[in-house]
Order: sequence, then structure tokens, then C-alpha cells
Amino acid sequence: MSATETSQVALELIDSPEIRQMRETVRSICLSYGRAYMRERSEAGEPASELWNALAEKGFLGVNLPEEYGGGGLGMSALAAVGEEISAAGCSLLLIVVSPAIVGSILVRHGTEDQKRDWLPGIAAGTTRVAFAITEPDAGSNSHQISTAAKRSNSGYTLHGTKTYISAVEDAQAILVVARLRGEDGSLGLPGLFLVDSDAAGLERQHIPTALRAPDKQWTLFLDDVEVSAERLVGDENAGLAAAFDGLNPERIMGAALALGGGRLALELASDYARERKVWRDQPIGSHQGISHPLAQAKIELELAKLMMQKAAVLYDSGAPAGEAANMAKYAAAEAGIRCVDQAIQTHGGNGFALEYGLTDMYWGARLARTAPVSREMVLNYVAEHSLGLPRSY
Repeated sequence: MSATETSQVALELIDSPEIRQMRETVRSICLSYGRAYMRERSEAGEPASELWNALAEKGFLGVNLPEEYGGGGLGMSALAAVGEEISAAGCSLLLIVVSPAIVGSILVRHGTEDQKRDWLPGIAAGTTRVAFAITEPDAGSNSHQISTAAKRSNSGYTLHGTKTYISAVEDAQAILVVARLRGEDGSLGLPGLFLVDSDAAGLERQHIPTALRAPDKQWTLFLDDVEVSAERLVGDENAGLAAAFDGLNPERIMGAALALGGGRLALELASDYARERKVWRDQPIGSHQGISHPLAQAKIELELAKLMMQKAAVLYDSGAPAGEAANMAKYAAAEAGIRCVDQAIQTHGGNGFALEYGLTDMYWGARLARTAPVSREMVLNYVAEHSLGLPRSY
């Protein structure tokens, strides 16, 4: 659907019975595992496979993908709802951002028919998990300067380069790698997208320890003359970043959804504590405006961010330009989520730092949203340039 055909697209403010039931079921499944399960998986250094499989069995991991390829046909709006509920139950899964949202969306819009039929059913079922590799040590947010190169070979392409902060590679069967085609003169052209087996010869990985307590890990990838067949090229070999951004806008939407879910959980924990904790005159601390007003303000900001996230998802699903809304949604949700977690810690006082309350586990997850998948500063750059027409500053 073209942008000119989307003037009647509506943002539904009330969940349909189908989406409401989906939210309730996802939440029930995740609560049956809970935050203790996620902590155990993280400490064991293992993925949350049981939870992933439980969600996959009900078809929730591919609700955004077309029905003809095994998905639910409900678009990013539905997957964002799934992501929000997973996070609100304390079971955030980074792989749901990467495999069905980023890679799945790119394949739907740019994959060949054979690629769609080979990859999408498995991604939709959760049995095929695909990571996404674009960030590099010397490029960071500047995707135009990535140096990972793809050189034509007899069998297809040979990839060489380094990627960093790539999520959940340990539980993926393949990785969608962004690389620039190297010409005969050694120059690098526009980026292309290549599906690489995670156990391909010449592909090595190194774990990046982080403060984030989560089962999904971060990795640096080293590609040393990794052979990729021509059939693994997604889209044109000079597809450019436009194809990649058909996955990065969903990434921003899902990043917002996870931040919103984490914010909801933090406010729930803080409100429960504020209703029960008594310090002065046998009244709960939640009766004092010094406690209640900051929590109320955080709730308002969270709901406003949710509206922008829903708008971005609807725009993306309709085929309309979604870059502005997706970036704004990610920005707003990250800031609101951080405020919620920070205020929950403050509401708990000294107990906010006690491990048994779990708020310190939540902090780095919330704080991550301000930096990734795109930093707050780069979102402001985007809005200044594209929304306000101001001169480019970078």
C-alpha cells in the first residue's frame, strides 16, 4: 500500500477482542515463568529457551508476519503488543526484536519468493532464529561508514569484517549481515544484506560482558572470508540502507514496546509498595504527594509514549513513512521507562537497592533503551533535520 492510499488509516485506541485475548495469554505464559526464571537463565549463561518455545507454540512470535508464510498477519502493532506484555511480566527477550521484527520485516519486503518460503515459516514458528548484524566498532551509529565488505566469488560472495554488539547470536541459526560490495578497484559500494549461517566457516564470535542481567548476550563477530551463496543475498546487492531500515524502524518500535512494558512493571511494583509501606502516622507512603505525584507523572509520560509507539506501528503496517514516528516512539518510551524505574527505586527507599526487590536488575535494561538501538542524540538529530528542516549537524 502506498502512502497516498493510507489517508484513512486509523489508530485504534481500544484493543480488539483478538488483541486483548492475545495480551492476556502472553502475560499469563510469561508470569508462569516470571522474573526468577529470567534471573536463573541469566546467571546460568543460557537463553530463555523454555519461555521462547512456550510463546512460539501459541504462535505469538510471528504475529506480525504474513499468514501465507505461517505468521499471524496482524502486523507490527500486534508484535509490539506481544513485546510489551513480555516485558511487563519481567521477561524481556531481545531475540523477539531481532528475528521476527527486524529480519522478518526485511524478508517480507525485500526477500525473493524462495527466501520468504525458506525462512519466514521458521521465523514465524520461532524454530528458526536469525540475528542481525549492522553495528561495527569504528562505525557505531554511522551506518553509512560500515567497512564489512562483500566481494563477489565463484559461489556468490565472500564477507570480511567485524561487527559488534550483536544480540542473541548464541541462540540463532543464522545472522543477517549488512556488508558493502567491494568493487574490482577496491572501493566499497552501497550496503547489501546477506544471510550467513551462525556456524559458517570463518565466522568467529567473542562475548561482550555487560552490566545488563539478561539471558540474551552481546557479541563481537569476526568474519574472515566467510563464503555466502548468491541465494543468500536479500534484495539487490546495492540495496542500500533503505532495505535495512525496513527492519530498523520495526526495531525502534519494538524497543519502545519493551521499554513501555518495563515501565509498566516498575510502576506496578512501586505502587504496590507505596500502598503497603507505612512510616508516618500509620498511613501508607503512597498517601503522600511526594511519593504519589512523581509516580503519577511517570504514568502519564508512559501512556503518552505508548500512543506514539502505536502510531509508529500503524504507519509501518500501512506502508506509510514511519521513520519519524518510530524514532520519536523509541525516544519517548526510553525516557518514560527510565523515569518509571528510577522512581520505583526511589519509592522503595533503601529497599530499592536490595537485590530481593529486583529493581536493580531492571535498571540497566531501562537505561539501555536510551542508548540502543539508536541513541537519544541520534533521534534528536533525525527530528531536527527531517521534521524541522534544520541543517544537518553530523
